[in-house]
Amino acid sequence: MIRLPTTEELARACAATPFDVQRYCDAVDAFARPVMRQRLFTVNRFEPATMHLVRLYSSNPRDYPPGGRKDKRATAWGEKVLLQHRMHVGEGVAAIRADFDDHATIERLGLQSVVNVPIAFEGRCLGTANFLMVEATVNPEQVEFARLIGVVLLPLFPRAWSVAAD
Repeated sequence: MIRLPTTEELARACAATPFDVQRYCDAVDAFARPVMRQRLFTVNRFEPATMHLVRLYSSNPRDYPPGGRKDKRATAWGEKVLLQHRMHVGEGVAAIRADFDDHATIERLGLQSVVNVPIAFEGRCLGTANFLMVEATVNPEQVEFARLIGVVLLPLFPRAWSVAAD
């Protein structure tokens, strides 16, 4: 049985005025770690017009600094995660190499599996949550927990509540 971490810091970070993206993502990262066992956690904003992801948060800002961009035009990963709003699970080094241009950095960090979660609201993908782990496999409980984290991250995207007005 998985023991869930406390939600106390998550609630405090969400309620803080002003809302602090770094504090909230740090709290989400810490909340997820006992279940996901991630070594790298990033959160990206999706720019649909260009199919770019812009990094809002990184647990490793030296190798993956906030503000970094990834072009996902004409990629199977972009179609699946960003346009179809389907989670992506990559297990093993071969899967990392197949799906990510930055696979050399991922491999250098000793990471062998990934769970990418689309953060979607009212039919639009707003961004992604990305968990990279040392283990080469991901269990079903981790996949479901990662899906929950996608919902937990919605406060990062205040525009989500005005999507229908566009």
